[in-house]
Amino acid sequence: MTTIRLTMAQAVVRFMQAQKVAIDGQIEPLFPGVWAIFGHGNVAGIGEALYQARETLPTYRAHNEQAMAHAAIAFTKTLNRRQIMACTASAGPGSVNMVTAAAVAHVNRLPLLLLPGDTFATRKPDPVLQQVENFHDHTLTSNDCFRPVSRFFDRITRPEQLLTSLPQAMRVLTDPVECGPVTLALPQDIQTEAYDYPERLFAETIHRLRRQAADRDELAEAIALIRQAEKPLIIAGGGAHYSGALDELDAFASAYRLPVSETQAGKGALPWDHARNVGALGVTGAAAANSLAGEADLVIAVGTRLGDFASGSRALINPEARILCLNVASFDAVKHRAQALVGDARLTLSELTRGLDGWRPSDAWVERATGLRDDWNAAVERITTDRGTPLPCDAEVVGAVNRAAGERDIVVCAAGGLPGELQKLWRTRFDRGYHMEYGYSCMGYELAGGLGVKMAMPDSEVFVMVGDGSYLMMNSEIATSVMLGKKIVAVVLDNRGYGCIHRLQQFCGGPGFNNRLDDCLSVEGGAPKTDFAAHAAALGARSEKVATIAELEEALCRAKASEISYVIAIDTDGLADTQEGGAWWDVAVPEVSPRGEVQVARERYASHKARQARNL
Repeated sequence: MTTIRLTMAQAVVRFMQAQKVAIDGQIEPLFPGVWAIFGHGNVAGIGEALYQARETLPTYRAHNEQAMAHAAIAFTKTLNRRQIMACTASAGPGSVNMVTAAAVAHVNRLPLLLLPGDTFATRKPDPVLQQVENFHDHTLTSNDCFRPVSRFFDRITRPEQLLTSLPQAMRVLTDPVECGPVTLALPQDIQTEAYDYPERLFAETIHRLRRQAADRDELAEAIALIRQAEKPLIIAGGGAHYSGALDELDAFASAYRLPVSETQAGKGALPWDHARNVGALGVTGAAAANSLAGEADLVIAVGTRLGDFASGSRALINPEARILCLNVASFDAVKHRAQALVGDARLTLSELTRGLDGWRPSDAWVERATGLRDDWNAAVERITTDRGTPLPCDAEVVGAVNRAAGERDIVVCAAGGLPGELQKLWRTRFDRGYHMEYGYSCMGYELAGGLGVKMAMPDSEVFVMVGDGSYLMMNSEIATSVMLGKKIVAVVLDNRGYGCIHRLQQFCGGPGFNNRLDDCLSVEGGAPKTDFAAHAAALGARSEKVATIAELEEALCRAKASEISYVIAIDTDGLADTQEGGAWWDVAVPEVSPRGEVQVARERYASHKARQARNL
């Protein structure tokens, strides 16, 4: 057996370089880059190894560890999980900063390789700077925080442990079912220890998407169930994208004239103006899709977790409807008392299309879906038009940005009220044109995510829509985007606080309290007015402040012409949101309160809970 002597860190890097992926007949690096912020715990080990590999495995420097991991997540999401980025940070707070991002990747089933530096395995210099000492268990370090938000976790306390750990890490990162974040905690002393590794560990490995065919009996039962339906509705989720099943979804829906609704992750599965696309589903959904969900006798869920925003907290879908869940993960396929159809969406949709020959849904149902769809599209036109109000609402801003976007441009968002406005109102024909992190809805993802999207799709204009709250939480990767020459266009909607949660607070009967800046503890005279344009300029971007939709449209033209990142700030009405569409969301209201408004809200809540109970 031929061996090569390497440090543990060098072996990790060389192994990453050997991993390839087949994409549309081309062989590409599975790991096209590594994000790194160095400190004690990784600078001398992984840092030195990455320096030696810098010509073929680029290292990108960020300004915040959580943000760089968000950028890595957005990169892989944009590429439908075909390529992966790794992130390394120093022992202590640098690494723990990535825990939130690990949760984002975990919830969204996205691959992410995390290589946090860790404390000394020998423990000789303990306690070292930034080490968390646990009084009852010396094997714990702060990196154990990654365990519940990792699909696979290992701490490499001997260099030879890589021989068994690295293949398991790759299994999880590339598996369509188990896909998610992998954390390999790397003690700083072990990173620098050498071992004679077998050369075969570093042989080129080409990964391909594994496609699991459906069980014959489950497929036959699914076909029989669909044949009984007169009013079926498809829900397209993110799995339709990750499977590359969009053509098959189109063929299935078109062959049988089936209305198709979309989740946040599924949006873009069909072009917005496709004859079968009835729009977004759920709490932030379109009136057309939500009306059909309440009337359908069969729901065919394709590649979706059926989270509470899609299902209206289990109160939206007709309680008498049957649910058929086509999903590669059996964990998801059995939710909502569904009949499971476990398999790859691309393979299985083709099987369903062939197996249903001769079946048709009710003509009246098809006509109703078409009528509702046309009504909703007319409503979107009206809602997104500039109304000339002194303070624009989010929907008007969405309309302006959407009109400025080209056919293959991408909008990025994550949290606050904007995801609801965008899911309802954004129109795209490009399957990658809508990028929403709504599994974890992580404030602060937006700008870093936009950077990752731009790195994945450099020929697309990337529009980041972000509220003032999320902007203030995390904005430093604007500087990174300028440094790397990866231009993004950010539109900051300033409603002076957490407007979405303020509206939710009032809906639940509460007073305005601690959400809008006007309702928070502050010095006499109130909280300061942030100059977002000046701040962005200080980070190296071009920027400007606008007051009206007409000014915004002119600014967007300048932003598109810019060669570097461009930030546009606009004040918006924090009390206004789109009332059309939408569905109930289960947010618990207190049973006891001296406020009459809360008591009324509790009665309303109880009525919705009764409908929810019928779907449990």
